[in-house]
Amino acid sequence: MYKYTLPIDYKNFNKNCELPYHLEINHIFQAMQDFINFLESINEKLDSAKISPLETFLMPANFSSIVGEFIIARIPQYCNYLVKNKYHNGHPDLIPKGMFTNDAVQYTKEGIEVKSSRRPSGWQGHNPESVWLIVFHFDSISSNEIIKGKAYKPFCFKGVYAAKLDKEDWNFAGRSDSSRRTITASINQRGIAKLKKNWVYRYNQ
Repeated sequence: MYKYTLPIDYKNFNKNCELPYHLEINHIFQAMQDFINFLESINEKLDSAKISPLETFLMPANFSSIVGEFIIARIPQYCNYLVKNKYHNGHPDLIPKGMFTNDAVQYTKEGIEVKSSRRPSGWQGHNPESVWLIVFHFDSISSNEIIKGKAYKPFCFKGVYAAKLDKEDWNFAGRSDSSRRTITASINQRGIAKLKKNWVYRYNQ
């Protein structure tokens, strides 16, 4: 049986970080811990059925989406001022509770966008936008690494970063007329510096 996750140490949270909409580090800690418990439970069930851990067979982007969507769903369970945006593909992911009809809005500058990534930087979005952003950086084995014969390693939250980004903190990539690649914008060095300066959590080995 694998060791599926590494623990989250509350002492590694930054008590001086700035967070909006009455969000607190304890709310983020609880949401992260919920995901750890979820992944442990799922992988133990898979192991009992002689199936490999979840992250070893999902496409890397799909697993990242699961991490992000889980966090988005759990934060409002602890922070009474935020709700998940109920508009399909609405922006941002978390919005102030009761501000919009049925807690659903296609686009607003109010709220928090959430991203999860295995990358320590180079994070992307679809458009350059002024928005509060929280990035959950994690490490885990991926299905691509399994194919390459790499050994299993447990899931670990490596860092959480939050900042109010402006349009100037993004570089728009766009795409050519012949390309089918999803239009993206990347957080530039100025934006990365904002996020890293206002770190919320950092894993210390």
